Amino acid sequence: MRIKSGIEGFDALIQGGLLQGRQYLLSGSPGSGKTTFGVQFLAAGSQEGEIGAYIALSEMIGIVVDDMSGYNPKINDLIKSKKLLFIDLGPSIHYGEYDEMANLITPDYNQQSNENPANQAPTPFSVFKEVEKQVKQFGIKRLVIDSLSSIRFISSDPASEERSIGRFIRNLKSLGCTTILLSELTKPDAYTIEQFASHGVIFLHNFMNKHGKMIRALQVIKMRGTKHDCELRSLEFSDKGLKVGTLINN
Repeated sequence: MRIKSGIEGFDALIQGGLLQGRQYLLSGSPGSGKTTFGVQFLAAGSQEGEIGAYIALSEMIGIVVDDMSGYNPKINDLIKSKKLLFIDLGPSIHYGEYDEMANLITPDYNQQSNENPANQAPTPFSVFKEVEKQVKQFGIKRLVIDSLSSIRFISSDPASEERSIGRFIRNLKSLGCTTILLSELTKPDAYTIEQFASHGVIFLHNFMNKHGKMIRALQVIKMRGTKHDCELRSLEFSDKGLKVGTLINN
């Protein structure tokens, strides 16, 4: 079954919509529209009776809601009716005594960390367990996790990090939600485990064309089980949010 993304012009590129219950990676540079895409996707589902949840791992919930309310005035009503949930799973933003005493010297002169657990970065495991609980409690059908980058760089061992992210995405598949994972796009040609593990990969680009004009664009890189357009398409911010447009000839 295919579901509408809520992004004008996007579903026409992917045979009418996203496959329900699949996991999709949305990667883009800062300011490319990742958050807007994610909230539009959730709001579209909420208005059709599918409860959606935005899982924030880095950005403050209040800022996201305020910014997105400008595109969709119904967002606050959807939140009040619990059709759209914004859940903060990031570390505490407040400085406190534990930050002032980050490192203590023990009697045997060894340093030890005394960081408050509330200030520690989320891990793939801790995020999954909390998301799993929320999905079961509220009957969530659509998920946006912002962002995968927040739990990607918690290990100094690259191999361990890759396994952890791959396991995280595989476990998300067991929840039955249609999920969009947001991530930072640094090197489009540097393939990562999340690109292989996800059912679909979408890139949001910002670049200068040959005339020196800044261009925003969307590109569908991968979409399992779907015939899809893979060309660069213009991406615009309208009064109602993101809108996918015509083919770009750079």
